[in-house]
Amino acid sequence: MENTIITFCAEITLILLTLAIFFAFIRLCMGPDPADRIVALDLVSVLIVSYLAALSIYTGEKSFLDVAISYALIAFLGTVALARFRERLARRGPDGKYPPENGTAREDGK
Repeated sequence: MENTIITFCAEITLILLTLAIFFAFIRLCMGPDPADRIVALDLVSVLIVSYLAALSIYTGEKSFLDVAISYALIAFLGTVALARFRERLARRGPDGKYPPENGTAREDGK
């Protein structure tokens, strides 16, 4: 009886996570802003990690948890890299160059 309840709950969880991944992927493709796309990509990666954890419970294979941990670490690094890239693009001026740092340019030209 207990095993049947766990199996049923795991199946429902896997179905709902699949739908959530699908909707987050739509948001990733149709995001109005690159920052929204980065957040959607992070959401997709979190949902995939949770899907792998639920799949580990459903199948009884503990190796899925190792894959989920590895994927979470790689996805975190990817999100940080994309956010830093986006931040650097935002700091550039309209001419494509970085503005001078504070105190480096003087008004009198000296």
